[in-house]
Amino acid sequence: MKKNVLLLFIILISAGTMAQNLQVHYDFGKNRNYVTTTLEMFKPDKWGNTFFFVDFDYNMGAEKHPALAYMEIARCLKFWNGPLSLHVEYNGGLGAFQDTTATSPTGNAAFSINNSYLIGVDYGINNADFTKTLNLKALFKHIAGKQESVQLTAVWGLHFMDKKLSFTGFADLWWEKDTYIYDGITHPVFITEPQLWYNFNEHLSVGSEVEFSTNFGGVQGFNVCPTLGAKWNF
Repeated sequence: MKKNVLLLFIILISAGTMAQNLQVHYDFGKNRNYVTTTLEMFKPDKWGNTFFFVDFDYNMGAEKHPALAYMEIARCLKFWNGPLSLHVEYNGGLGAFQDTTATSPTGNAAFSINNSYLIGVDYGINNADFTKTLNLKALFKHIAGKQESVQLTAVWGLHFMDKKLSFTGFADLWWEKDTYIYDGITHPVFITEPQLWYNFNEHLSVGSEVEFSTNFGGVQGFNVCPTLGAKWNF
């Protein structure tokens, strides 16, 4: 497993020169205990900014093959001065799991994460040197094949001790029917992933992420999943 993760790390560094950072986390959550990698990019320009990330979970079989791939890509767009911008976003992914009843000769089965399309407004504030930032978003969310909803999002970044310490993260809240709770009722879904990083230099950081969620990722009710991680900033 360690050899596979090291090889993946080298491949992603070689392929990810356009990305802003690569994160490798070990997840200590209940029934998890696996590695997740995140390839992430944020690029501002004179018309707004573009952000995306791609997650891979490595928990398939004894060899810990990739079992989940998930992507979000978002664009904030504005042609005017001020804190408000237009926000558009796409979310989607796919996964696999071991299933002895599957017709596949490998005994594996697959599933898709429903495409989600979001549009709305973003309100962003920051201090002069961008060591403190906050973005608040109100979004209309269409979950393909399921329903429409409203999503409220907050994204923050705080940098202390001459940028040696960084506290970053996001929080999402939306409403979804039958999200692993098959009762025909629309439930609130909440997830937040605060991260705390110690930055050795402009490239290497080590730290932790803790996922707090409710009715998310196949778990009914409240769930906590802590990680230990390293980050390489390109």
